[in-house]
Amino acid sequence: MPNPVKPVTAPAAEPESLDELRGDCARMAPQWATPAATPPAPVPLTRIRGITVPPASARLVDGMSEYGEST
Repeated sequence: MPNPVKPVTAPAAEPESLDELRGDCARMAPQWATPAATPPAPVPLTRIRGITVPPASARLVDGMSEYGEST
């Protein structure tokens, strides 16, 4: 006997414009609670040591375009 399958609802339509998207976000904002923001304590530079980047990762990042550049 096959398992019953629940009907799937169609995804919401894409916003027609940036203004519509911003309006949707503004209406949703009150539903999300944000914790009180406390800035993280700075880390002394003397504690930051021994950080290495593998050569393959450095090449990968070096080959990426800067934000806003088209490749």
